[in-house]
Amino acid sequence: MCALALVLTSCSHLTGSDDPDAHRSVSGDDVKVGLLLPEKETARYEKFDHPGVEREVKALTHGQGTVLYANAESSASRQRAQMDDMVAKGVDTILVDAVDAKSIAPAVRRAKTAGVNVIAYDRLAEGPVDGYITFDGQLVGQVQGQALVDALGEGAGKNTKIVMMNGSPTDPNAALFKEGALSELQDVTIAKSYDTVDWKPENARANMAAAIKSIGVKNIAGVYSANDGMAGGIIQALKAAGVTKMPPVTGQDAELAAVQRVLTGEQYMTVYKPYREEAAVAADMAVKISKGRMIEYDALAMAHSNNATTKGIPSHLVPVRPLTQKAIDSTVVKDKIYTVKDICTAAYQAACRSIGLE
Repeated sequence: MCALALVLTSCSHLTGSDDPDAHRSVSGDDVKVGLLLPEKETARYEKFDHPGVEREVKALTHGQGTVLYANAESSASRQRAQMDDMVAKGVDTILVDAVDAKSIAPAVRRAKTAGVNVIAYDRLAEGPVDGYITFDGQLVGQVQGQALVDALGEGAGKNTKIVMMNGSPTDPNAALFKEGALSELQDVTIAKSYDTVDWKPENARANMAAAIKSIGVKNIAGVYSANDGMAGGIIQALKAAGVTKMPPVTGQDAELAAVQRVLTGEQYMTVYKPYREEAAVAADMAVKISKGRMIEYDALAMAHSNNATTKGIPSHLVPVRPLTQKAIDSTVVKDKIYTVKDICTAAYQAACRSIGLE
């Protein structure tokens, strides 16, 4: 029996050990999952991610599991404190969408030392994370870049000037989006390129105003915007400069306001990311690792990723789709993200009728 105990100990991890690969494991359905989201500027976090994870954890644990939630509101220091607080409250697994991928690493290490599992959600945090779930970032950028090229038409070339509005430099996904987009934008001229602090629309608007002043509004053929919130700020800046017919502007997240802008032609496209799928798989991963069901966990995360400190992180990549006027019905409406009534409010009814969205 003693020999068997030694074998079992050597093959498993003990809660509270100093092993950075330690996994806390619970029996039964009394699972506690911590969910840390980065900000509220992007509508998806409060509308889809938080309720989606909470709903799925409940379903997977027969109503016995709980989700502790906190939003850092763009503060990296607040998020580190939130993670420490969740460890102190005895969560089994933390899903963290990092404000700053690098600065969260010490808190990840402290959680791991306490035996808490840590899964990077949507953005790849640094430190000894146990898993990673996200959308395919490079594919997102490629979809955006290709859509912009398509919108510019066959006559686009080196004389065609575009503005590139990238995401926050503290978000590793922003670099992936940029890399993917650049692979598609090689035949046009990027006249101005900006990294947008905290993904804030007001920062994107200020950057766009500066680009307009530098380039001249008539010389801007299109705008690569890494997400929808920034696209809104960009369009405001273009309107302030007197533009009535918008150049093609990209986006990402399929926010309701962005879908309505796509509907009216103010925004050319957005990237539809099935948030419910991402949240559901993340919750499933969190429950599986919390229960120590590692074979099933590995089956959910068959890809692998590397961050600056950890190699071979089990990962799950969710595919994405472009959303243009023609694809509204087959994406967000079909998947019940929004109803036709949500989209086709009084101000948009004529535009909805014009594309047969009724």
